[in-house]
Amino acid sequence: MTDRHRLVRVPASSANLGPGYDVMAAALDIHLELEVSETGEFSVECSLDVSTGRDNLVVRAFETLHPADGLSFRIGGDIPLARGMGSSAAAIVAGLLAADHMYELGLERQDLLERATALEGHPDNVAAAICGGFVVCAESGSELVATRIDSPEGLEGVLVIPRGEVSTRLAREAIPSDVPLADAVANTSAAAHLALGLSGGDFDLIAVGIRDRIHQDRRRHLFPKSMEIVDEAASLGAIGATISGAGPTVLVWSGWQETGMVSAALKQRCDGWADVRRVGFSPVGADVPEL
Repeated sequence: MTDRHRLVRVPASSANLGPGYDVMAAALDIHLELEVSETGEFSVECSLDVSTGRDNLVVRAFETLHPADGLSFRIGGDIPLARGMGSSAAAIVAGLLAADHMYELGLERQDLLERATALEGHPDNVAAAICGGFVVCAESGSELVATRIDSPEGLEGVLVIPRGEVSTRLAREAIPSDVPLADAVANTSAAAHLALGLSGGDFDLIAVGIRDRIHQDRRRHLFPKSMEIVDEAASLGAIGATISGAGPTVLVWSGWQETGMVSAALKQRCDGWADVRRVGFSPVGADVPEL
């Protein structure tokens, strides 16, 4: 009998995209890689500063579908922790997908999405990690809906990744339960323009659509330097910029012809406090490339 073995790759994600708080996200060409093997002994190997016990998030997600007894988990990839790039969503999706494929459970994508959302607490990052591309999430009755939009040709990103972390709890506490009607209306308009701009490849509409009035300014005190990049991105030649998830990472949006110039300007601008990385939007979601 051949021992079971699976390799899973899951993309990072940038959530909110400006106005789409908790409902919009994009998959990025940065990945978590998970290798699970039947070895007869439970173990977790990871180069990141995470638990190597059963409370590891990958293992916890896996064990919602099947016990992890006798399995070895090797976790790698290059998604930084606590930077607003969907590391927890990627871990959850990786664990669920590995269990599903190893034990041929036959989960439909919708079931995977709902299970991952229940573990993560909100759907945007997990939907992007599962589907790839850009996603817009909504509830339709009792069902969770994730609508995928292909990335427009020529659209790229530059990530500004500060070296300090930001607590997701503090970022969420900074958002009041009630917001002014004018801010809600502005974000509704922006999100509509963003969806139209992405669908039609219209960078001018995208520039209008990534403006936010609900969460970014209310979190400015948590990552003031990041917000300076958001404020200045257009002057550097970019389409604009958004805080990635709960921050502090900034996603700077750019057309491919300007990306090199924008990246160089950001490297000079952020020297000493943040890493700058050119990134594509991944058309492929979570995948099991090796059986």
